[in-house]
Amino acid sequence: MPTYITLADWTGEGIAHATESPHRLQQAREVFSAHGGEMTEFYMTMGEHDMVVVSTFPDDESYAKAMLKIAGGGSVRSETLKAFTEDEYRDICEAL
Repeated sequence: MPTYITLADWTGEGIAHATESPHRLQQAREVFSAHGGEMTEFYMTMGEHDMVVVSTFPDDESYAKAMLKIAGGGSVRSETLKAFTEDEYRDICEAL
């Protein structure tokens, strides 16, 4: 399944209710699952972004639906990186 790296940042509303963030994280896991995805890793980070999520989904459309649902909650903004495994990376380079 495709892998996605999500760089997430709290909105003003999200940081104002930071104590609810662990509950929102669980809700995000449930949204991912409802769209056929799985959150494989989660990190709260220091630096330019507040959180990093690694997930897998069956396809781009499923990921997009899940992320639109989560973004609709108003607590986070996100940036998506579609990731390729080392094997996929090697196949891409070999095909050049």
